[in-house]
Amino acid sequence: MGPGRRRAALHLRGGGSPQLLGLVGGKFSIFQLFFLALLLGFASLLWLQLSCSGEAPSPGRGAPRPPCPPEPPAPPADDPSWGPHRLALLVPFRERFEELLAFVPYMHRFLSKKRIRHHILVLNQVDHFRFNRASLINVGFLESGNDTDYIAMHDVDLLPLNEQLDYGFPEAGPFHVASPELHPLYHYKTYVGGILLLTKQHYEMCNGMSNRFWGWGREDDEFYRRIKGAGLQVHRPSGITTGYETFQHLHDPAWRKRDQKRIAAQKQEQFKVDREGGLNNVRYRIESRTALSVAGAPCTVLNILLDCDMSETPWCSFG
Repeated sequence: MGPGRRRAALHLRGGGSPQLLGLVGGKFSIFQLFFLALLLGFASLLWLQLSCSGEAPSPGRGAPRPPCPPEPPAPPADDPSWGPHRLALLVPFRERFEELLAFVPYMHRFLSKKRIRHHILVLNQVDHFRFNRASLINVGFLESGNDTDYIAMHDVDLLPLNEQLDYGFPEAGPFHVASPELHPLYHYKTYVGGILLLTKQHYEMCNGMSNRFWGWGREDDEFYRRIKGAGLQVHRPSGITTGYETFQHLHDPAWRKRDQKRIAAQKQEQFKVDREGGLNNVRYRIESRTALSVAGAPCTVLNILLDCDMSETPWCSFG
């Protein structure tokens, strides 16, 4: 090699591996050394994972396997030092388990990091009627207990990505976290879906949500009119600069179709304000109440059997 073509190289001396010598031609550059170090480090981590999980060969007959490194413990959901208020996170749900497995641990850590005392309630509709998000939220409100003083109506497929979003006690009035300026899909001014916080007092002033909305959509638009009718003002986030990247939307419409059918008089009824129904006439039965831990995050699953008055809302069933 001439002086003008010489390059920095490291030569293996003395005890070098013949296999490595054959691979790199007896010498290797700084870049090759760095790559080799990364490769060896990755192999060491892989061996550690396999050996502690029981998938690698035992180090010897009768020799104990090294224990796996423990997972970091989940943060608490209810630390009284965080403040006097406690949130009931109400999650209407039916057969969306892959989204729930991501939602519960993510929201538990998100709220704990923000020092928000909370209780996640998964409102699982197990009857044979069409999905009724509003009725499930009414049930969740009634079953949330006296140890919470405000609620979040929270879609299971919407995850907040910006830690500046406020999930605190909405004393001034309903607080729409997933505002039209931030939600990845819905941008009209009267939209109050996705994630909405209310004090329990304000929710009662609205008489909850209408129970007449079976299938997907429109219950939020009717609830906006209830909020206005109760003399309440909707508040929304300010100073959030992440725009439509503020949330992650987990729903895949190609995989999970929404029930958007309009049956009988439902098409005309969906635009009317329900001035009689709500918390006062929701019909349901709790089949079971189960405390669960999802990846270390606590939640309570309520299996809920809704009831339907076929003379009032015949569109609650496809049959």
